[in-house]
Amino acid sequence: MRAEPEGSMHDLRHHGDAEVRDDGSALVDLAVNVRSGTPPAWLREHIAGSMAGLAAYPDGRAARAAVAARHGLPVERVLLTAGAAEAFVLLARALKVRRPVVVHPQFTEPEAALRDAGHTVDRVLLREEDGFRLDPDAVPEAADLVVIGNPTNPTSVLHPAADIARLARSGRTLVVDEAFLDAVPGEREALAGRTDVPGLVVLRSLTKTWGLAGLRIGYVLAGSETIELLTRAQPLWPVSTPALAAAEACVGPRALAEAAEAARRVATDRSRLLTGLGEFADRGVRAVEGAEGPFVLLRLPHAAAVRERLRARGFAVRRGDTFPGLDQRWLRVAVRDRGTTDAFLEALGRALDGG
Repeated sequence: MRAEPEGSMHDLRHHGDAEVRDDGSALVDLAVNVRSGTPPAWLREHIAGSMAGLAAYPDGRAARAAVAARHGLPVERVLLTAGAAEAFVLLARALKVRRPVVVHPQFTEPEAALRDAGHTVDRVLLREEDGFRLDPDAVPEAADLVVIGNPTNPTSVLHPAADIARLARSGRTLVVDEAFLDAVPGEREALAGRTDVPGLVVLRSLTKTWGLAGLRIGYVLAGSETIELLTRAQPLWPVSTPALAAAEACVGPRALAEAAEAARRVATDRSRLLTGLGEFADRGVRAVEGAEGPFVLLRLPHAAAVRERLRARGFAVRRGDTFPGLDQRWLRVAVRDRGTTDAFLEALGRALDGG
């Protein structure tokens, strides 16, 4: 694990959707981590029902209260946002920080937002030989803002909550991106809802599990003073009425039960994918061990060429070289159902053969 100053050849603005949009053909999407087959019919109907109120300005009070209740927090500790990406922009613009540090490899929008706001960003790079796992002592003591994902995109590593909490200290804001935590059975290692960690800011997204990337809805959990700062940086009515309806529905008992079942299916499907990938170990394919998210990170020979061959066979996977700390040897693959996984593994075998 090492620290690295700002400056990079990595394309921080590249995201998985570009892997699909850049090709006019119909590709099986293994590049985007949104759960397939979503949003469910009941959620689509609920969102559609909110359309009758579009003439009125959005009123987020009910959705905010629902999110607060879901995590056992007062509403003053909740801010609704247009996806987690907006939250990163608000944090970068509203917080007065001198030395922000982003723990990589991880989702690149936090660093991009900080740079756009004029900050110089230091990096802590987690190492492959350590399994991309966090050593809290590697984060510079002088850092007054630390950003980390859990489980981390793209490594799928789930860091112990105790290790992340060790990063907290007086005068430091600790931002934990839990966009994929609801895909972990039992939401193990969650910090959402904790009020005993100083400076803690937790981000959640409802776009991944519920297939709402096009609607843009997420939220921030933090101390009331931080929420007030972020609120003042937001434009008026930042979250639409349909998105508010979705937020309220997705934190209700029915949705939480469905999400828990989906997380168990993801774990089963991920196990099948990892077992199949293990059959290619003698050909240089290696998956990062201990994956806990709805995606896996692979290192393999000639990854860029294999990615193009997979496209020719109808499968889009996420290139890994745009993530700081990774290079052209890496690909990220979303977890899908058994049939899709088996078809992908067959295509991967042929792509490794060069055909």
